[in-house]
Amino acid sequence: MANAPVQRMSQLMAKTLRDDPADAEVLSHKLLVRAGYVRRTAAGVWTWLPLGKKVLANVERIVREEMDAIGAQEVLLPALLPREPYEATGRWDEYGAELFRLKDRKGGDYLLGPTHEEIFTLLVKDQASSYKDLPVILYQIQNKFRDEARPRAGILRGREFLMKDSYSFDLEDEGLAQSYALHRQAYQRVFDRLGLDYRICAAMAGAMGGSKSEEFLAPAEAGEDTFADCPNCEFAANTEAVTYGLKPVDAADVPALEEIPTPDTPTIETLAASLGVPASATLKNLLVKVGGEIVAVGVPGDREVDMGKVEAHFAPVAVELVTAEDFEGRADLVRGYVGPQGLEKVKYIADPRVAPGTSWITGANKEGMHAKNVVAGRDFEVDAYVDVVVVQDGDPCPNCGTGLKLDRAIEIGHIFQLGRKYTDALKLDVLGQNGKPVRVTMGSYGIGVSRAVAALAEQTADEQGLCWPKEVAPADVHVVAAGKALQTELALDISQKLAAAGVRVLVDDRAGVSPGVKFTDAELIGVPQILVAGRRSAEGVLELKDRRTGEREELTVDEAIARLTA
Repeated sequence: MANAPVQRMSQLMAKTLRDDPADAEVLSHKLLVRAGYVRRTAAGVWTWLPLGKKVLANVERIVREEMDAIGAQEVLLPALLPREPYEATGRWDEYGAELFRLKDRKGGDYLLGPTHEEIFTLLVKDQASSYKDLPVILYQIQNKFRDEARPRAGILRGREFLMKDSYSFDLEDEGLAQSYALHRQAYQRVFDRLGLDYRICAAMAGAMGGSKSEEFLAPAEAGEDTFADCPNCEFAANTEAVTYGLKPVDAADVPALEEIPTPDTPTIETLAASLGVPASATLKNLLVKVGGEIVAVGVPGDREVDMGKVEAHFAPVAVELVTAEDFEGRADLVRGYVGPQGLEKVKYIADPRVAPGTSWITGANKEGMHAKNVVAGRDFEVDAYVDVVVVQDGDPCPNCGTGLKLDRAIEIGHIFQLGRKYTDALKLDVLGQNGKPVRVTMGSYGIGVSRAVAALAEQTADEQGLCWPKEVAPADVHVVAAGKALQTELALDISQKLAAAGVRVLVDDRAGVSPGVKFTDAELIGVPQILVAGRRSAEGVLELKDRRTGEREELTVDEAIARLTA
């Protein structure tokens, strides 16, 4: 086994802190800063210090090993990219304010890459000409850039972050499915090796496009994603991807539509209170503008509209809420009293809960008036059914009907079957076996490398500090010299012996630092094993502590070396 260098804390470029950073909101932010792993450079921009860089490199190594194992080839593309490919696919505009745009001295437009589908597609277009050149999987581990409006949560939501992105190129859809499966299995091995608790969840493709899409989510309170998990079956999905089946009902016995006076009831709450009915009996109609045209979105009154689902349905066309000006000159639109019946030149989409035959109390399109017994399919038509409500705890599982459980999570990976969205836009063809051009099909697969570090910190930390799994820790053992010259001598001696056996060692040899501070720092830094040269150093006896379990035992030097090199 190769000699491993000893990292001495007396020479380490990192200072631990006793107090949490003033702007820290989540556990990983607090601990990674306090333990000397990262430092803030600007809003959403972070510097990785030596200990943090070691952890980051370990995550990279695991990702790289598993990507190489499925036959993927590593490349490195530029982060500074020309405008033209992104304009060809429409994403120069679709990304909106999140895109870092800049000009060179000649006035040419460039961007800092948020993701590289276009550039990989052009690379393969340049290098592959025949069916013999495919299939191929290419990947890179590189910094990405997104101009987050409110960067927060430390490295979890930054403007610059490290990501592994890979891309598969196949001749047929069957090949794409195989490449997708290879990535899915590789991701499971990566996250298993990292020691992460994770769920594979159905997801929406969003601005990426394509058909099938799944997210790898690490449950954590600090997560910005919400996912639904079924306690009875294997169903798990991002809440944006949870769907509700359309269940028409018989409305033969529902009386005719009747308008009723309801003054001063412009909200669902005031309406339900005035009539003495539950909010679920009312129909809420949200007006939005899609490409300048007004669209009404209908959901039960006790549910909220998930704008992410609405935006995904109309993507890539932008969606925005209507303003007071949009009601001017529209007699059919009465603010606070909108109903789907009688709307003129307004597309009406509805959640599947507003199924044909269901009866509602809703606006009568007249000031101070509502209508009851308003039946979907009889009194108004739905142009499209789209699951657009915010999912709630207890909503039925789409697979088995059991009430779903909602949890917060950190997105650590995302895989997409893109199909031909990008190869169509950039005209990537190769000659098939019959000598005719074949349009290539494509997949895109991402792992948040820096995000995985934060997710591990969130999931494994305890009250004392970080607690890294062995494969990603910055060292295998943290040797602590309690303070006296003899203890420091023993600590340095065993550190060298362990390093000679290939063990990665961090040794606290700092002079003038109290034993209490050293022990506190060892817990905070979170190396899996802590070896203390303390009160029995003169006898050649040390104390070994397991950082995760807290178990302690006294060992001789030879016993400690045997244990830590086993």
